[in-house]
Amino acid sequence: MNYLDGLNEQQLKAVNHIDGPCLVLAGAGSGKTRVLTTRIANLIDNGIYGSHILAITFTNKAAKEMKERLNKLIPDNNVFVGTFHALGVRIIRENYNLLELDKNFTILDSEDVLSVIKKILKELGYDPKLNSPSYIRNRISFIKNEMLSAGEIAKFFNTPAEKVAEKVYYEYQSVLARNNSVDFDDLLVLPVELFASHPEILEKYQERYRYILIDEYQDTNEVQYKFSKLLAKKYRNIFVVGDPDQSIYMFRGANFRNILNFESDYPSSEIIPLEENYRSTNYILKAANSVIKNNKERKEKNLFSAKGDGVKTKYIRAYDGKHEITLVIEEIKKLLNEGFSKKDIGVLYRTNAQSRLLEEMFIKANLPYKVVGSYYFYNRKEVKDLLAYLRLIQNHHDDISLRRVINVPKRGIGASTLTKLETIAKENNTSMYDAISGGKEQTFKDLIAEITQESENISLTELIDLILDKTGMQAELENEKSLENDLRLEYLQEFKSITASFEERTGSVNLADFLEEVSLIADISDHQESEDVITLMTLHSAKGLEFEAVFIVGMEDGIFPHANAFLEEGGLEEERRLCYVGITRAKQRLYISNAKRRILYGKETMNPPSRFIDEIDSNLLDVQNELMQEQPKVDKEAIYTNTDAEYQNGDVVMHTIYGRGVVIDMQNDLVTIAFAKNFGIRKVMKSYKGLRKIS
Repeated sequence: MNYLDGLNEQQLKAVNHIDGPCLVLAGAGSGKTRVLTTRIANLIDNGIYGSHILAITFTNKAAKEMKERLNKLIPDNNVFVGTFHALGVRIIRENYNLLELDKNFTILDSEDVLSVIKKILKELGYDPKLNSPSYIRNRISFIKNEMLSAGEIAKFFNTPAEKVAEKVYYEYQSVLARNNSVDFDDLLVLPVELFASHPEILEKYQERYRYILIDEYQDTNEVQYKFSKLLAKKYRNIFVVGDPDQSIYMFRGANFRNILNFESDYPSSEIIPLEENYRSTNYILKAANSVIKNNKERKEKNLFSAKGDGVKTKYIRAYDGKHEITLVIEEIKKLLNEGFSKKDIGVLYRTNAQSRLLEEMFIKANLPYKVVGSYYFYNRKEVKDLLAYLRLIQNHHDDISLRRVINVPKRGIGASTLTKLETIAKENNTSMYDAISGGKEQTFKDLIAEITQESENISLTELIDLILDKTGMQAELENEKSLENDLRLEYLQEFKSITASFEERTGSVNLADFLEEVSLIADISDHQESEDVITLMTLHSAKGLEFEAVFIVGMEDGIFPHANAFLEEGGLEEERRLCYVGITRAKQRLYISNAKRRILYGKETMNPPSRFIDEIDSNLLDVQNELMQEQPKVDKEAIYTNTDAEYQNGDVVMHTIYGRGVVIDMQNDLVTIAFAKNFGIRKVMKSYKGLRKIS
């Protein structure tokens, strides 16, 4: 059995475990997939039929990888390898009649479910704009995955929104029954209900699947836990692999306590820790261990490696967000000079909004990158919509921008109206905006005119707030509660960081100047996608991946750990597990960074360094504190500090970018200045440090 060659002592112990319950505590990079596939091969070599073996994974990708590895070891093995949902489909198809379904039942996808909910809301007399279909879909999913009874729903659903969701839930279930349909959650709930009401069916599957293996057990939710417990009840040959220290999906309903409670569920179970890591150096693993040991709810283990100590974790402390990314780029260039490939480098962050500044500065530094699990910031629909509004406010004759946003959010303006406007505009040799003369589109035209007028005396950042409010973009995303809409709102709020940075750097609130600069950054069509690029991604998206060098940026209290973690029970421990996951993605080099101040969501914040950094033993860190070093050299003649000056019409002023000019108007905190003809008239913030009165 040469497939056992190269396994360490603990891996061999796990692979050779045959009967009875077993928990494998598989630390990051400890070879758990190899253990799972090799154990299946070993079971078959010990006379167990492949058809009696069930291997459950959490993703189709993981299932595909396991099947491929297993087929190399044991061709034609007849083992069921798949997700919980794939197994659920099989069981429902084999027992549809007992579940009051026809043979040709259909499975609704997420969009189908939303359509059904919208229809029910309308029939019940609820306004879908006031009662978010996405929120109700999430509540229905919660009911099913937690397997709540009618009494429990009535007890726990107390808010007005939840009471609406409760009513919709019961009608939704009736619609599914009438339409011979099931949803994705039913693929798990129905088999569990079937097993509970038909013990003979449960016994049939217990006989079929006598040996059960479950990967990523720490990520199981309530219904998956019950499903697996019922299947394993007769023979108790349940072999679960997981790591409570890597449970980071509490927001999706995962309950890491399922793995912590395994010993009490199966008192005779064997516990096998896999602590030898084949990915990272010891300095990296010691940093991970020193952070995660602060969690109280966990199983004790300490990762170690035979790859040597490696180099210490470099801790970069910058004075602002841009400086932080500048230093990160410098370190990346050093790595590339050392021979690292771009694809060897991963930059991880806590929130999607942090990618914006990274993308902007990587483009300027000519570093090719890809954003995993997200669109490029400027390619996101909501950001393009916001830019289209800005362009239309700047130029009412911009037909392209008008077409994009005239029905965003939905205003009942359809394709036929647009065609009519295009025809009128063409006949009169004018813009579509000028062609509007009535109907719903007139309300839109009035809205643009109103925002344009109000934009005259406010800053760019205030203009973004005005657009989000007046157009209804923000209200639509806030009302339609969903994870995706929360992200969209986060990106729109982060756009204010771009305007705030522009205003801070130039003092200008000139929309044309801002749009010109953004267009240069946003035009990343020349960005060539290739294999050898740096990866930018959230820490959650990085689970299961590895890089030769990892940068974790924005390590500040309030960002990472996230501000919400301080308000939620178990929130800090979940964030600490996320930190552990991030650290253990690194193979050779690990960098952690933060800044004394930064602009995020359009606001300047000053956050203390992340408490997780304090938890890393100081002898494991190579501290590069740029705050202690000389600030970047600046042209002292170009920066003025006379921010308290009072300006009057006729004052001659000097601006760091636009040069000499004359004040021609004052409105609130804005100074209108006539500069030389190549710059013309500009509105500048009075507080801008690069403006001074010279006469």
